[in-house]
Amino acid sequence: MLSLDSHYKTLYVYAEPRTRRNEITYQQLGKRIFDICFSLLVTIFVLSWLIPIIGLLISIGSRGPILYIQKRTGYRGSWFYCLKFRTMTYNPQASFHQATKNDNRVTSVGKFLRKTNLDEMPQFLNVLIGDMSIVGPRPHALQHSAQFWNSMPEYRKRYRVKPGITGLAQVRGCRGETDQLMKMQHRVKYDRFYNRKKTPCLDVWICWLTVKAMMTGNKNAW
Repeated sequence: MLSLDSHYKTLYVYAEPRTRRNEITYQQLGKRIFDICFSLLVTIFVLSWLIPIIGLLISIGSRGPILYIQKRTGYRGSWFYCLKFRTMTYNPQASFHQATKNDNRVTSVGKFLRKTNLDEMPQFLNVLIGDMSIVGPRPHALQHSAQFWNSMPEYRKRYRVKPGITGLAQVRGCRGETDQLMKMQHRVKYDRFYNRKKTPCLDVWICWLTVKAMMTGNKNAW
């Protein structure tokens, strides 16, 4: 089972084939350069004014911090602190429970942020730090990883690349509550396909579909 002990940064380490080491290094280098440049622009020209505005709306709507910081599974099974705008009522003693349809914990401002994906915008800071990429498999909570790490053979392979703010599974409709095993299997299937086929063109296409979803609203974003 996946350890949830906060004292251990690395939970799992994969042994990549040596014959692919140079190929992977070049892929990661180009992707990292794009991530830094794009996220830096977003941070300077968008987050600099978006965080204060949304933060004010969140504070007016309910008490508590404007950011929700959660441990999530990252590259090669390591965990990191993932940033989001807080979309639920603040309860520091609450146990982990995935958001469901018509969840009464979600605030009125939070519903808008979730529908438009704006709640994920602070994760551009995670990209700058190096914990995430702009495009990649979405990072799951440690509780989810503990549930599926050993029971689903392909699950851990999705973390052979850095997790992303957006990903192929999300733009294909695989988001929201994973209350059925089949839903997680579909996500993993898309994530594994992306890991094998990732190209700059595919990343641009996924980014475009993400922006489109932000403008129209996502029916599975609860």
